[in-house]
Amino acid sequence: MTIRAAAIVCAVRPHGETGAVVRVLTSEHGMIAGYVAGARGRQLRPVLIPGNAVEVELRTRDTTRLPSARVELVTSRGPWLSEPLPAAAIGWVTALIASTLPERHAYPSLYLALGALLDAICHAPSARGWTEALIGFELLVLRELGYGGSTDRPDPADWPATLAALDRIGILLERYPLAERRGDVMAARAMLRERLARIEA
Repeated sequence: MTIRAAAIVCAVRPHGETGAVVRVLTSEHGMIAGYVAGARGRQLRPVLIPGNAVEVELRTRDTTRLPSARVELVTSRGPWLSEPLPAAAIGWVTALIASTLPERHAYPSLYLALGALLDAICHAPSARGWTEALIGFELLVLRELGYGGSTDRPDPADWPATLAALDRIGILLERYPLAERRGDVMAARAMLRERLARIEA
């Protein structure tokens, strides 16, 4: 079986001497994992950054082995990883998706929303320009995974209310989709929340 699709890199785990297991989110196939040979080499390291948009090709010879994957860069988020707030936001949203979505279940709305949120994080003039989108994305994750979640949104001009909304949603994420993995993944959100708190009201 061969799958070719546009995808967003969500997680990269070293495997063997030079390779890595890469988890990507696609629109039609959901979260899929594949082994990328030479992933830690000079050519592929900049491609396999969580948040990057890529074209992926996965080939499966049998159902007992991890598919081999080839990836080509479409859009890099690398330039924003040197900025503390965008870097923390990109790290959090990709870790959230990689940790909560089951393999091979399509969530086209989450794929589109993640791409739009990453674009906003990278191109908005400040974090105030994308925090509302982050709240909407986290609520969408809760709804898509069957945990409900309020649709109420704070006034974007009310920064304390926005931070309070983030705190309420964080409790739901920790309690439900991340109940078994909250230590690792919620640490990324805590870092983001701490950095957002430094923005003046």
